[in-house]
Amino acid sequence: MHTFTQVILFTDADGRARFRDQTLPLDEGTPAARLSALVPSGGLQLRESPVGFRSPFHCTVTPQWVFILQGQMEIGLQDGSSRVFGPGQHFYSADVLPDGASFDAALHGHWSRQLGDLPLITAFVRG
Repeated sequence: MHTFTQVILFTDADGRARFRDQTLPLDEGTPAARLSALVPSGGLQLRESPVGFRSPFHCTVTPQWVFILQGQMEIGLQDGSSRVFGPGQHFYSADVLPDGASFDAALHGHWSRQLGDLPLITAFVRG
């Protein structure tokens, strides 16, 4: 069976953001154009982040796919690790604030920044 690897940024049981991979089956379509099941979405939003952009730690408000269209985006986690995503790459951002929690920048969320000489252009597709 053919699959698609979905990179997920999520909130773990300890309240910290982490990455994990999940496979989605590509079991529809034809052998020449394999498709996943249709995934409903809540809209598309485009963003341009200038050279030098960096956010503070924050949580995702609404889970969404993030597709990198131009430039590079680095996502940093509380444990000091980070991942860099470039054009054509993606992740599913779902590291929401745990129910009943108050945001603590020393515990929750992730930061993001633009890398390189090109502005970062991303497409957000709400889940």
